[in-house]
Amino acid sequence: MHLLRSSSLRLTTLTLFPFLARLPHVCAHGYVAKVTIDGTDYSGNVPNAEPTPSIVRQINNIAPVKNASNPYLNCGQDAQKAALVANANPGSQLQFLWLDGDGTHWPHDIGPIMTYMAPCVNTTCDQYDSTNAEWFKIEETSLEPGNNTWYQQNIMNGRPANVTLPSTLQSGQYLIRHEIIALHLATTMGGAEFYPSCTQVNVSGDQVGIASTNEEVTFPGGYSDNDPGIYDPTVFDTPVQYTFPGPPVAAFVSGSSGANSGSGSGSGSGTASTTSSTSSAAPTTLTSPSGATCALRQQSLAVHKRRSISGVMAAWIRSIGS
Repeated sequence: MHLLRSSSLRLTTLTLFPFLARLPHVCAHGYVAKVTIDGTDYSGNVPNAEPTPSIVRQINNIAPVKNASNPYLNCGQDAQKAALVANANPGSQLQFLWLDGDGTHWPHDIGPIMTYMAPCVNTTCDQYDSTNAEWFKIEETSLEPGNNTWYQQNIMNGRPANVTLPSTLQSGQYLIRHEIIALHLATTMGGAEFYPSCTQVNVSGDQVGIASTNEEVTFPGGYSDNDPGIYDPTVFDTPVQYTFPGPPVAAFVSGSSGANSGSGSGSGSGTASTTSSTSSAAPTTLTSPSGATCALRQQSLAVHKRRSISGVMAAWIRSIGS
């Protein structure tokens, strides 16, 4: 009897150890550390650090934006205008590298990745007030085809998110709003974590593709906390059935010849971002900004792993009683 209990305890400890070992790490969040446009790299600024010239609007901390009515939902936590505007073209290939606040890999793996654009009206994007932006969606990605793995898992593995600009996109200056929504707490209303980031580009060419007015949204205003895909009590159920929040991908994007291959599961259509199959990016040594809430991060992992842990514990209890 004692031998059985001892073996069961060792088995339970070994099973739970990887889960417990991850708890301190998930106290961090992240930001866009680099954007690559057609092979040219542009570094983002570490949140709340002394800024350097960049095309990525700098946020002031790595914490998520909480609640769909938050004014920081447009470009991130107190995002400041960036000094540079990068050149791009219709059909340009972009990569967004997300890192943890300490420079290691992105810490989350559940939830969609979406990309919006908004023209910088009557000014250049380095001067444009993003609170006035009217955004249209150019891509949305959730699950890899044929399984229950989110594309966001690849971001956690150190790979960038790939986005293709619409091949018929009208020339002009645009903000690109690249967004990860982390859903590990989304079983509770208001639990979703929003990570938007804005990049400034100047698109050349003679194309004329634009979104219609009814395909545009503002942020805040584009989401509600009770939208399917933001409040999602069944996010951990399998098979995953996911509905994207926000507007559908703009119609002119869906017909673009530059659309990415592959698509995520859920509502909406058009291009879908994929993630690079190249090797993981080498982590950068950075000073981690403060502001993360460890209790919530630990809660999120507890929710994420609740079924496997419950199964192990139940088996252990049954073995003790036998």
